[in-house]
Formats: sequence, C-alpha cells, structure tokens
Amino acid sequence: MKIAIRRARAGEAAALTDLSMRSKASNGYDDAFMNACRAELEVTPERMASAEYWVAADEAIRGCISLTASEEPGAGEIGAFFIDPDFQRRGIGRMLWDAARRSAEARGFRVLRLDSDPFAVPFYQTLGFAIAGEVASGSIPGRIIPQMEIRLS
Repeated sequence: MKIAIRRARAGEAAALTDLSMRSKASNGYDDAFMNACRAELEVTPERMASAEYWVAADEAIRGCISLTASEEPGAGEIGAFFIDPDFQRRGIGRMLWDAARRSAEARGFRVLRLDSDPFAVPFYQTLGFAIAGEVASGSIPGRIIPQMEIRLS
C-alpha cells in the first residue's frame, strides 16, 4: 500500500462524504444518529472551496482532513478528519495531520482547534491536542462534545 497525501479535488466531494459517514459510523453509532449527522458531515463543493481539504489516497481515498481559518486572528480549525475504518491504525491519520499542520504553520496559525467525537479524543491527544472545553454538537440537540486545541510553534 503506497499512500500519497494530496489536496482533494473538487469532484471528490461525494467520496469524502461517504468516507466521513463510514468512519463516524465505525464508532458504533446507530442509523438514527448517523442520519442526524449527515448534514454536518456532508462534504459539498462549497465547503471544499472554503477550506483546504487534504486526502490520503492510493487507488482510493483512505482518509481526509480539512483546515480553515478561524475568526480569531492566528487561529485555525480542523473540520473533517476521517480515516477509512479498514485503514485505521496504519499511520494515515498522522500523515494527514502532518500535512495540515505544515499548512497551518505556513499560514501563520498559532493555535488549531477541533470539535472532537468523544471516541477520537485519545487519537487527538497522541497528536498533541488537549481538551480545552466543551461545545454543543452541531448535529444532535443536547449533546455536548469535547473541544480540543493545540498550540503551534
């Protein structure tokens, strides 16, 4: 398996949505939960135009990450960060993170934040993120999720 990291292409929005949904569902969420998340997880051409999307791919897309500028000067946000369930724990997340971090540093970001699925907290902690607070879920009313951040050098 030779994985390459590259910028996502405009025509890959549907494939990125499928990847995001499969990755999220692999945490054991039921159909009702996943249907409630669909609009938030959908990757659209408009979302791709307003963020940097990176993919890890061989003959297919195996993972993705997105990076956007925050309204706060010097801050950025990681939006989508999903790995194909059949390719998790193979270093793909680290490869994507490295690409996004290099881009964030080149853009002058001093801090990055992300709203984490509770199941993903340990993974993000291995990348250097720490829990900074809690935020309301963008999909599930009443659900609170961890917000994580990392300070960049």
